[in-house]
Amino acid sequence: MIHSIKYLCFLIFGAAFLSACSLVDEDTSDCEADYTIDYELCLVTNMTTELQTQLSLDTDVAVAAALRDYLSGIFTDYAHDVDLSFYDVEADSLRLHHESHIMDANQSSYTLHIPVRKYMHLALANLANNNLLSVQTDELCHKSTIAQDKADTIGTHSAGLFTARLPMDILENKDQRFDVRLYIANCASALVLDTTGSGIKNMKVYMKGFATDFTVCDSLFRFNYRNGKEQVVVADHVQVSEPGRICFASVNFPSRGLEDTKVIIDDDDPFVSEDAQNALWWMDVYVKAADGSITRSLLGVKKQLHAGQFYAVTGRITDNGTVVPKGSSVAVTVSLNWDDGIHGHVDF
Repeated sequence: MIHSIKYLCFLIFGAAFLSACSLVDEDTSDCEADYTIDYELCLVTNMTTELQTQLSLDTDVAVAAALRDYLSGIFTDYAHDVDLSFYDVEADSLRLHHESHIMDANQSSYTLHIPVRKYMHLALANLANNNLLSVQTDELCHKSTIAQDKADTIGTHSAGLFTARLPMDILENKDQRFDVRLYIANCASALVLDTTGSGIKNMKVYMKGFATDFTVCDSLFRFNYRNGKEQVVVADHVQVSEPGRICFASVNFPSRGLEDTKVIIDDDDPFVSEDAQNALWWMDVYVKAADGSITRSLLGVKKQLHAGQFYAVTGRITDNGTVVPKGSSVAVTVSLNWDDGIHGHVDF
């Protein structure tokens, strides 16, 4: 199975108009020029491959269609908004110019009027409607961070988030072309189960093991856990028309990786997870069985979930509420007659 990173191609064409600065003046820091910037979005994702691989049966057609609809605002070549920042490359890397636009298209052009000099350029797309995400300390280049809400339990991201960084040397009286690719910073996963004969009454799914923040300039994911507890993402129940099938999905930042150097864990009390040597992220599944008892199945996924990827876990539910996943990449720990009064809160 091939996993490819989805990305946006951000093509910038700068046409410099004649400035008022002297051509013999070596200090051009105060000179300004107009540049026309063309944006083009290009999309590559493994979503179709993953759906075809994991949901290939006739009974899975409705589930695959429902997931495509659910992910249509994530894996798309459409940008609602773009945010552009240009930073000094010396001293504290302060932001020198900032502007944002409503794009609502897969390509658009803007005219930028900035002084002639060297910049570090950071670009963001689809941040405005991602209510769980916010940009922090973006007045400084290397501290600019996209952070999730800091609550212990959060919902899923509502749009595909794309970012880019590029050194730019704006020259006086010279036509220039810059190619900037905006890479997706979030990912998605789904749990699809066969409920035939199980008689389940209800089900809740929670995801954990994912990054909480993303530093834009350095392209680093951070795991800022509070009090040693991983942030929990409440998966969405994706309605499907096929009887005997149930589906939950989530959109969030990527998981950690066993050898991923692009990960930083910030925690005073490091979290030690169940089966930590094998699992990289988890689906925490609670099923109310026909007799009213609650069964907890903790699915530990051993495969890293990268930015831009979609990963589906499939399986079935037994009559006592146990989740039985397919494939060797998912381990499961089951607790029958789970007591939420002792272990936590699950609202059925």
